[in-house]
Amino acid sequence: MTVVIILCSWISVPYVVPFTLQTFAIFLAFELLGGGWGTVSVAVYVALALLGVPVLSGFKGGVGALAGATGGYVFGFILSGLIYWAFTLKERGYIMRAVACVVGLLACYAVGTLWFWLVYSRDTSVEGLVSALMTCVVPYIAIDLVKIALAIFLGDRLKKIIDKR
Repeated sequence: MTVVIILCSWISVPYVVPFTLQTFAIFLAFELLGGGWGTVSVAVYVALALLGVPVLSGFKGGVGALAGATGGYVFGFILSGLIYWAFTLKERGYIMRAVACVVGLLACYAVGTLWFWLVYSRDTSVEGLVSALMTCVVPYIAIDLVKIALAIFLGDRLKKIIDKR
């Protein structure tokens, strides 16, 4: 699943925070592997990026890339996995998994946006937290919810295929 996350990170539409399929792949990893192993998959992705492997959008990697404006979102994906894991320990029904994904996404938004705002607002036109939210979160909400729905749907279908084999 780490490879799937990498491949989906490379599918990118440039913007302040690039539009990628990374979020889809991360939530698909949680769906297929569960919260624990899904989080491990994301942590391996982050570790590869830290080591300088060009796994991030735009074929970037290294500490410098993660220290950039979007690094908080990448680290936020680990928190998303931990939240997914906590929410789905006892209940793995569709509703609980969807709630776990949405709460995980909100946590990722919070970490990433705070990072962007606190560390990089002096170098950008972003002047306040509301401006950071309008730049880094609002344009992504609808598409990220669609990615979560697709990850849950596809995850269910793939699990059925895998279980039959």
